[in-house]
Amino acid sequence: MQNINEILNKFIIQSGFDERQYGPGGQIVKQYPKDFLDLKMKVSFGIGTPARVPWISYLAPGMNTSDGFYPVYLFYKKEKKLILAYGVSETKESKTSWPNEIEQNYKKIKEVIDKPPRYGDSYNFKSYSVQLENSKINFYDENSKPCGSKDLENDLTAIINFYKKAVSLEITQGDSKIEKKIFSLEEQLEDFIIENWDKTDFGKKYDLIYDEDGHLISQQYVTKIGKIDILAIDKNSKSYVVIELKKNQSNDDTVGQLARYMSFIKEQKKDDNVKGVIVAAKFNEKLKYALKMINGAEAFLYEVDFKIKEFK
Repeated sequence: MQNINEILNKFIIQSGFDERQYGPGGQIVKQYPKDFLDLKMKVSFGIGTPARVPWISYLAPGMNTSDGFYPVYLFYKKEKKLILAYGVSETKESKTSWPNEIEQNYKKIKEVIDKPPRYGDSYNFKSYSVQLENSKINFYDENSKPCGSKDLENDLTAIINFYKKAVSLEITQGDSKIEKKIFSLEEQLEDFIIENWDKTDFGKKYDLIYDEDGHLISQQYVTKIGKIDILAIDKNSKSYVVIELKKNQSNDDTVGQLARYMSFIKEQKKDDNVKGVIVAAKFNEKLKYALKMINGAEAFLYEVDFKIKEFK
């Protein structure tokens, strides 16, 4: 199912637009493509309860829906409006965003929709009215002109092509003081772990954390003392798990950072059984003995091809 018209038809119906056609189980997203035009594609209808604004996002490497900027479809069910937007994360403040020309030339969604429940600060690229006619979803532009498959495809292609240029521009600004590191090894490793969670040793033991609208908040989890690389929950004990990637740090710095985050989560989440994990390419005796002094801490190795195995 690669045709954008087919994808959007299914997405709108599955969002609850017509409950007669789509009953229980509407949050299943496995049947959607994982990528589109060389970008990672993600779909969400909410976690547990239906999202107020279901979405489809298109992400460059190093970007995620809860922390970044990206093209996104947002379906405002009450207004029966589908907006293709210059998306801006509202879960976390991103260090990078769309070029200034977007802010100057496009209205924010909160200027297009009265009191939108979510994503009001993203920018409206295209707005479509949605109507159900003869068991099929039809789309109309701002001038009430019907939008066919080619129109939808052209609109999505246009915003994605612009996005690719915008991301490329951010990457090439290596001499600026803004450390974007979009394609850094560490962020690729984080993305790999998140994207392949169920296939790793982590996924067998821990669950990722999402907000009520289906946004992943586990990765780069924000605290007042810094960002935790990955925060998860133990499947059995339901205690929190702090996962830190060993970056360009000394062993003592890495262990100290893990201990600080574990202490913070213990206090803030009232969790006396919080666990800690360090992920690194190699471990030496110093790190091994330092970890022994932290109750509930363990280590994992990653290999060059990003396979993950437990360090014992």
